[in-house]
Amino acid sequence: MSERITVEELAGLMKKAAGITVAPEDLQQLSDSGFDSFGLDSLGLLGIVGELENRYGTPMPPDAEKCKTPRQFLELVNSALLAGA
Repeated sequence: MSERITVEELAGLMKKAAGITVAPEDLQQLSDSGFDSFGLDSLGLLGIVGELENRYGTPMPPDAEKCKTPRQFLELVNSALLAGA
């Protein structure tokens, strides 16, 4: 699948998997801020990775749950999705 994860989708996943509500605009503007500044911890990020693996039926990169910022996470996950297309 060649679909890319957008900032809007990431914001939705943060809400679904971790109960964190973040406006996509804020996530975009602060994409180099740490996930912790949004209130997302490593367990929440692991939940997001699990949601993506279920959605796409493929494992995400092993370092995905170690990403520190939304930009870093989106770049890693999207490059993995494009490579698997």
